[in-house]
Amino acid sequence: MSKRIYKGARVIDPARNIDKVMDIGVENGVFADPATLKDAEVVDLAGYVLAPGFIDLHVHLRQPGKTDAETIHTGTLAAAAGGFTSIVAMPNTSPCADNPGTIHYIRTYAQAEGVVKVLPCGAITKGLEGQEMAGIGGLKAAGVVALSDDGKCVQNHELMRHVIEYSRTFKLPILDHCEDTVLASGGVMHEGHWSVFLGMKGMAAAAEELIVARDAILARTAGWKVHIQHVSTKGSLSIIRTAQKEGVQITAEATPHHISLTDVEIKKFDTNYKMNPPLRSEEDRLAVIEGLRDGTITVIATDHAPHTNTAKTVEFDYAPFGIIGLETAVQICLTELYHKQYLDLPALISKFTKGPADVLGMPIGTLENGRPADITILDPEKEGVVDADKFYSKSRNTPFNGYRYKGLAVGTIVDGKCVFSLLDSLKKE
Repeated sequence: MSKRIYKGARVIDPARNIDKVMDIGVENGVFADPATLKDAEVVDLAGYVLAPGFIDLHVHLRQPGKTDAETIHTGTLAAAAGGFTSIVAMPNTSPCADNPGTIHYIRTYAQAEGVVKVLPCGAITKGLEGQEMAGIGGLKAAGVVALSDDGKCVQNHELMRHVIEYSRTFKLPILDHCEDTVLASGGVMHEGHWSVFLGMKGMAAAAEELIVARDAILARTAGWKVHIQHVSTKGSLSIIRTAQKEGVQITAEATPHHISLTDVEIKKFDTNYKMNPPLRSEEDRLAVIEGLRDGTITVIATDHAPHTNTAKTVEFDYAPFGIIGLETAVQICLTELYHKQYLDLPALISKFTKGPADVLGMPIGTLENGRPADITILDPEKEGVVDADKFYSKSRNTPFNGYRYKGLAVGTIVDGKCVFSLLDSLKKE
């Protein structure tokens, strides 16, 4: 494999507190000291930001199963175009990723057809039914990096306690979708002013907050990691913040849509604004941003959830929850968080690199010599308009079509190989 030196970029590596213009060397797919690389190809990246490869902790690839909405190939193409080098694939496939066979299938297809690294997440319970613990030891041996029942939150508290205790044995973090299904039952949007005004069944903030509190208690009891997926309410953040101060191993992620949108959008009756957890109030949105600012939330994840146009083009009540996000996340976050001065670049990049790597406990998300050469290149000033018709994803269910952004991922490198580029100086291989 060729040797390369990336010159002139502003290099930001939050894991090592690096933020300066410097050269980065790559040899045989791993980072290397550029001073030792003789006769290396030089790539001029002056004016750009070079960061460790971005990691998305929350992606639905739909394969096996609903390949009309997404495949491992198209989903990873979308990830590369969005600046992500590694993605964690949720287990709500068909068949469910609750057994070594399905994990082997995902890893095999990812190896053959994936453009970026696919890190499988195993199911907490068999069939995501919340009744019986999946074979966690077998899932670990098959290569899962975490456990989750994703959109089907385990309601049995005793079972969840045992799962957390057992996952500690195998050093697997729990990624939990927090939702009391009784309180949230039948809801299609946030319970608040706009649900009353529109006459639509609301999903109470308390439905999320009750399970967040439960998970915090169980994480403390078990002495192990629980990661709260797509936190969306002010109350949830208060619970998480308090638990963290007490030393509980609890972390949280936010999505670009909960950072940038609120439930007022539902008055459009556009099903591309329907997701779970739902878009919340402006007070909740600002609380999520504050959670990012003060470090309560250490991860930004997309919750990329592809659905076909046919599935989404129905009455709001009957449409499935979820939107795609791999190809818009970085633009939205640079626009809404960096350019609006909520987060500086090192802090924002940390939510896509060090934060996810710490949750997984994996040696990724850094530019350290000897590590796999996964790189995301940013142009923080690049302006444009989101055009969903140009997405690599199979699906188009996004509320951000036509969104004006400032800041873009312009190059994605995986194991030293360029898999996506908008730069003439960076050749796609």
